[in-house]
Amino acid sequence: METRKISIIVGSLRKGSLNRQLAQHAARFLEEQGAAVEWLEYSDLPYMNQDIEYPAPAAVARVRQQVAQAQGLWFFVPEYNHGIPGPLKNLLDWLSRPVSQGQAPVLRGKWAAMSGAGGSSGTVCAQDQLLTLLHILGMQVSQGARTAVVLDRQAFTTDQLSLSEKDLAKLQSQAVAFWEEVCR
Repeated sequence: METRKISIIVGSLRKGSLNRQLAQHAARFLEEQGAAVEWLEYSDLPYMNQDIEYPAPAAVARVRQQVAQAQGLWFFVPEYNHGIPGPLKNLLDWLSRPVSQGQAPVLRGKWAAMSGAGGSSGTVCAQDQLLTLLHILGMQVSQGARTAVVLDRQAFTTDQLSLSEKDLAKLQSQAVAFWEEVCR
């Protein structure tokens, strides 16, 4: 059987972001299930602009190809002013467009999961916005519980994610449920 791939998409471009740290835990849980985990890097994407859509810029072609080869996408979304970050929205705008005229976008039918670590809401507002957007884009959104980690104030000054046993258990449970959906 072909190894199934899950692409990890972190909504923060910062290399040491707390959501990237959360994603590292999830990646480990997915790998324990047998997933091939890939990280989707997209900081070099230009702003979505139909004037440069065809042929797609090299960075756009690269992320589209990686998404096309993945069976699932797991989004780790921070919350910026109770919304999704601009670079993540830009990525989704590019991925929502056809690869070439007359072809379906690479997101259609892909499995998606989401998690996040943030302030007092634990990124629930941003996750709700992302959920709506993923449905509109034709993705199959995981029915498993979403993980929303509420960070303590110290995390914002130390840049160190500290997860409780409960948070880790919830993230692991989400990874198992998502993997089962992707493997159906």
